[in-house]
Amino acid sequence: MAHIITKPGKVISPELLAELSALTSTESQVIVHCIYNSPVGDDGIRIWPSTYLFDHHSDHVSSLVHAENITMYPTWTWTKKGDNTFTLIFSGLPKSCRVFDLIEDCNGSPGSFRVTAIKRTKDDVYYISI
Repeated sequence: MAHIITKPGKVISPELLAELSALTSTESQVIVHCIYNSPVGDDGIRIWPSTYLFDHHSDHVSSLVHAENITMYPTWTWTKKGDNTFTLIFSGLPKSCRVFDLIEDCNGSPGSFRVTAIKRTKDDVYYISI
């Protein structure tokens, strides 16, 4: 089950964090760092381009604009055993947004994930475990 991480361990490279932090301040993009723990390795993971953020207080949808360290559907990324990290970058949320959901819309295919009721932060950088 996917959930929000409030204090992640060292799982994202400091260089990538600095680069992506610049995007949130200059382009108002939302950064979501994800950890997928593969119990056996050799799992196939991918992200659907239809993944989005949904604002609880409006009908605004922030679309996925880039994915780092994971492939887009239909191509698979093969995992190693243990923690595998990837980053999703979304278009900005409205300034009025305080709570939103992250939804992977897989067009009815199994394996999608959803993280609900994410509280907005000043820096628009989030960490989740899938």
